[in-house]
Amino acid sequence: MEKKITKPNGKALIPFLVFIVIYLGSGIILQSRGVAMAFYQFPAPVAVFIGVITAFIMFKGTIEEKFMDFVRGCGNEDIIIMCTIYLLAGAFAGVSKAMGGVDSTVNLGLTYIPAQFITAGLFLIAAFISISTGTSCGSLAAVAPIAVGLADKAGLGLALTMAAVVGGAMFGDNLSVISDTTIAATRTQGCDMRDKFKLNLFIALPAALITIVLLVIFGRPDAAVAIQSYDFNIVKVLPYMFVLVLAIAGMNVFAVLTGGIAISGIIGLAYGDLTLLSFAQETYNGFTGMTGIFLVSMITGGLAHMVTKEGGLDFLLNKIKARIRSRKSAELGIAAMVTLTDVAIANNTVSIIIDGPVAKEIAEEYKVDPRRSASLLDSFACIAQGMIPYGAQMLMVAGFTGGAVSAIDVMPLLWYQQLLAVSAILSIYIPFADGLIKKYPWDWSKGKAVSAKDRA
Repeated sequence: MEKKITKPNGKALIPFLVFIVIYLGSGIILQSRGVAMAFYQFPAPVAVFIGVITAFIMFKGTIEEKFMDFVRGCGNEDIIIMCTIYLLAGAFAGVSKAMGGVDSTVNLGLTYIPAQFITAGLFLIAAFISISTGTSCGSLAAVAPIAVGLADKAGLGLALTMAAVVGGAMFGDNLSVISDTTIAATRTQGCDMRDKFKLNLFIALPAALITIVLLVIFGRPDAAVAIQSYDFNIVKVLPYMFVLVLAIAGMNVFAVLTGGIAISGIIGLAYGDLTLLSFAQETYNGFTGMTGIFLVSMITGGLAHMVTKEGGLDFLLNKIKARIRSRKSAELGIAAMVTLTDVAIANNTVSIIIDGPVAKEIAEEYKVDPRRSASLLDSFACIAQGMIPYGAQMLMVAGFTGGAVSAIDVMPLLWYQQLLAVSAILSIYIPFADGLIKKYPWDWSKGKAVSAKDRA
């Protein structure tokens, strides 16, 4: 996005505030009336568009000039790349699910996990589904209903069982190379997905391992339960492994996702789960399933460009920088900013999209490695999203349990999210996760990571 052409102007932030107030206010009002999924009833793209209309009314210039500014923001290279990846990720998840990939993965895990480790096993299953499909909500939809039944049969605490599933889903969502949060974080910060994954893994893995140990200790079933053999097909799990391995290896994400779609489609055709027509339909359904976040990203990009041109971004940066004294406090500022935004609007991806440009400016000013800023954005957005009682994940828990447990019951048991927060904050002060950064430091003049050999 363009740098400022006018002096810092706090009033230029009003369109963004209009968006947040409408989105947050509608959720509060609907929740007070007992509406299910209250914070997800008012469409986010419409709320953003109202902010755009506000900008058109407030900002100076002809309507043609303002429209062109808006379009330039919508057509920003990073925005278009981000939106394209959303579409491909949605298609891959949709086709893979339609050919039975999700069911096979869940059943594979349930077949081979020992009964006494079922709570920890549910964490791992939810994590794998989420990291493979890029969606915590999709993972919850697949695993949570099974977890409710297993908790009843095994005499497990339902609140702890649900907390394990939510934790696993957020672990995978945070790390997935095709998650919309990862896409938004890496594109706004200008780093590669695989590099963000590697850095993020060293922060998230300790929290996950400690969580698994706690679940093994405190999540043992009261009654002996025979975990039966479920139907699964290992071949149908392969597309997830293909995408995960090649994306981490550094292959172009478009090639990886397109290849994943093709492999899932071929497997579906071979086993009779798909026809050529249904393959095409599921691919399209995957595209349309990402319409909401696609539109939010594009419209927010246009609004952000307009606000930046009017000096709003620089005003916000000046206020934040006034409280920053070092690189560490800059990292804390990025973490706090995205956490508060997610608490306000209950959408981790949109929070990252809103805060990404500001975080990038802070990172450049205080030399915070873009891989660090991307990791912090994604981690703290997921921490907040996985804990707020009005977030989609916690609302789904209440729905799947038929109200048997509430968010208040589950929140103290969200050990993974709590431990991830501790691990992420510690990583700011103790660089235990910075091996990649030290080996390949960021060259700010080139805008990319370089090796010691390249610098010589």
